[in-house]
Amino acid sequence: MKFRKSTLLPSLVLLAGVACTLAIAAPDPAPYKVTDGYKVDPETMKGFRTWRSAACDRCHGPNQEGMVGPSLINSLKTMKKEDFIKTVRDGRLDKGMQSFGNNPAVMENINQLYAYLKGRSDGAITRARVEENK
Repeated sequence: MKFRKSTLLPSLVLLAGVACTLAIAAPDPAPYKVTDGYKVDPETMKGFRTWRSAACDRCHGPNQEGMVGPSLINSLKTMKKEDFIKTVRDGRLDKGMQSFGNNPAVMENINQLYAYLKGRSDGAITRARVEENK
């Protein structure tokens, strides 16, 4: 079968455009793994432990739904990971959010903390207290 240049080139351009659109539109994979709504992978479990050790519940509530500080369930629906890390690291002193940038326990587990809270925000983790999936 022979193709003429004039019919093949537009098809290739269209296919390349579709491939680029699919690559751009593909969502990032979830940073957590959860089963039964509360059994999480070991890394997400580290995030839960970080949440507890930093006593984040004092301001954000035991279920991350907010108290003095905002609901993290709602905030992480739109907040980018980079903004989350910046907020935790630098704080928002004008709004009462302390900085955890000098807290090694938090900063060494910032990705895990994000995974836990993102799972809560996404609704995949259905309760605040989780267990490690073994």
